[in-house]
Amino acid sequence: MQDRIWKMLKNSNAFIALPGGIGTLEENFQIASWAQLNIHHKPIGLLNVDDFFNKLLSFLDQAGEENFILHSARQIFISASTVEEMVDKLEDCL
Repeated sequence: MQDRIWKMLKNSNAFIALPGGIGTLEENFQIASWAQLNIHHKPIGLLNVDDFFNKLLSFLDQAGEENFILHSARQIFISASTVEEMVDKLEDCL
């Protein structure tokens, strides 16, 4: 799977995750950890369809509040409810 992520990294300007399972989460956290290590500076979007990612985002917020992750690590993820909102937010980051 890491080869696939590396190909996406080389060929993309940003990442957008749709609701999914363990593999989706693993890929997103891999890409986020690479951003935290300054391997890339591409935005990572979570398309929060029907509030799917709300609990994950709340967990990340709590981890930041309790100093388990840096505030900057939490800010790696961009969340939007619609495709249009996501595109706007990602374009602002590019």
